[in-house]
Amino acid sequence: MTVPYLANLNPEQRRAVEYGGSLLAAGAPPLLIIAGAGSGKTNTLAHRVAHLIANGADPRRIMLLTFSRRAATEMIRRVEGIAGRIIGNGGHTLSEVLSWAGTFHAVGAKLLREYAHDIGLDPAFTIHDREDSADLLNLVRHDLGFSGTKKRFPKKGTCLAIYSRVVNSEDPLDKVLSTTFPWCATWETELKKLFAVYVDAKQQQCVLDYDDLLLYWAQMMGVPHISADISSRFDHVLVDEYQDTNRLQASILLALKPDGNGITVVGDDAQSIYSFRAATVRNILEFPKQFTPNAEIITLERNYRSTQPILTSANAVIGLAKEKYTKNLWSERPSSERPQLVSLRDETDQAVYVADAVLENREAGIALKSQAVLFRASHHSGALEVELTRRNIPFVKFGGLKFLEAAHIKDVLALLRWAQNPRGRVAGFRALQLLPGVGPKTAARLLDSISEGDALNAIKDFEPPPAAADHWSEFGETIRLLHSGSVGWPEALELVCRWYEPHLERIYDDAVMRQADLVQLAQIALSYPNREQFLTELTLDPPDATSDKAGTPLLDDDYLILSTIHSAKGQEWKSVFILNCVDGCIPSDLATGTTEEIEEERRLLYVAMTRAKDHLHLILPQRFYSHQQQNRGSHHMYAARTRFIESSMLRYFTKVAWPAATASDDTLPRPHNAPVNIGIRLRQRWQ
Repeated sequence: MTVPYLANLNPEQRRAVEYGGSLLAAGAPPLLIIAGAGSGKTNTLAHRVAHLIANGADPRRIMLLTFSRRAATEMIRRVEGIAGRIIGNGGHTLSEVLSWAGTFHAVGAKLLREYAHDIGLDPAFTIHDREDSADLLNLVRHDLGFSGTKKRFPKKGTCLAIYSRVVNSEDPLDKVLSTTFPWCATWETELKKLFAVYVDAKQQQCVLDYDDLLLYWAQMMGVPHISADISSRFDHVLVDEYQDTNRLQASILLALKPDGNGITVVGDDAQSIYSFRAATVRNILEFPKQFTPNAEIITLERNYRSTQPILTSANAVIGLAKEKYTKNLWSERPSSERPQLVSLRDETDQAVYVADAVLENREAGIALKSQAVLFRASHHSGALEVELTRRNIPFVKFGGLKFLEAAHIKDVLALLRWAQNPRGRVAGFRALQLLPGVGPKTAARLLDSISEGDALNAIKDFEPPPAAADHWSEFGETIRLLHSGSVGWPEALELVCRWYEPHLERIYDDAVMRQADLVQLAQIALSYPNREQFLTELTLDPPDATSDKAGTPLLDDDYLILSTIHSAKGQEWKSVFILNCVDGCIPSDLATGTTEEIEEERRLLYVAMTRAKDHLHLILPQRFYSHQQQNRGSHHMYAARTRFIESSMLRYFTKVAWPAATASDDTLPRPHNAPVNIGIRLRQRWQ
């Protein structure tokens, strides 16, 4: 029998939607839908929810768990569009009766309110966001005296990250420290005490943090009579993006439906890329065997996004995964264009190549918004951002701050700017406060003395706070060398970075990661003839800070997308460029310690490749600039094609060798005339 609202589904999608047959309304056996990239996962899950309701399931007894509020809202909207005319809802909208649809954390908070009295919790509890949680943890940290230790104790953000990791991974503290936060391992005893007092403080203040919403829910499901009561309230539990769940979320799901009846989970093991959030691919790989008999597996392989050559290359990359659900994505979109493997000299050429190609695509009718540049780590786009700014190509970056707006980059630039112009109070104010013990009042006092006299003498004669005394002489000498011009370019930047390195380690817990940005900045500096031009061009179009929540440029209705691969998941573009497809970047040299890490890096490349609809460029710089702080030198390192594209796969790509750009010097001599003080003219205008 043809059901009108199922008519547009392909056979595999329809099989997933209708799975359960006569048992559908009451709770069918467990189902795992392996939804390949671009296979219509959201559409399939929405149809299944609508089909459940159309076949007699009470929407009030359906729990639908997603990973974002937006996803839950979109899912409800689609369900309403599919089955809204079929169900009788007594005058209520589906969003009102499908009241248990939301994120894991939102649904958890709702249940905790209802069962608060049964678990010794005040139902009027408040929920701390991440910043509130970090502030409370910092108060406890200070009360315990850990902020005054001689050896630097982890900062509040790092402490909260460790605590969150322990909760969500269900791993003991010592394992979390050794595998994820090794630089904090010596503080295990103190951290254990910190977290114990932090938990006490939350309970005394009747607050829960973000992780508590899952932790309390999981603990509540461990109480037999409460667990039985909650489980009896739901006939169906459906989970989206199951590959992104952590162990705590998986334990909640299994406690809700121990026999699996009524459970449907949807996901793709090949897109499990969030282990840094404590997500584990093991949840989806081991899901079928959690039940007796095993859960049914239905695989969606038809891709509605990409051309077949793109899918063929992506299939080859993920086909060598150690563990996986076998699937072979296919499309009805043929093309004669294979993905391109673009070999070029270095990261500077990579930036020029991408900018050229993006503009060529635009002239060919592909809007900037339909193009994306993806990268493994945020700092990989540094040179490109500078090149795009040079050429007035608007862009929005997702997955962290724009390169030039990162705090540590601004620190270094402030020191360079202040040394060039000691009367610049903004740069001086920031540069001075990099020293320990120097706060706003001290910085302002020194800047006031500089405005009245010679900068170098003012610094030399200034009496610094005790905490800064040991650093003051070196600081003054660094400013003197920079201001005098006795240090060339880019050696001046290397001098600043050498001075800044110990302060970087003191100020930031993640100094190792931030150091990579300074290496990138040193590479960018090589493309400028002098310090003045470097600082000027980086300032001409000051970048705005953007993140996953960023808006779009105010003056441009078209803009290029720059994104980390992690932030690009779930998105698609006509043309995609993947930067640095070489070993050391993909996979990251920081993520090759275990087989599990390497396998996730493989999945990252797969996710990046499957974002492309029509055109895909994998870019392979042949060498990278390495800035060695300890040796006070620099050199180039040569890179090999990513190990995830083996020689046997090259037939799926078109190899392109891109020639180096020819630099030109269009600087012309200018006539010398008597100076005109425009500043006086401008002041007189307002007198």
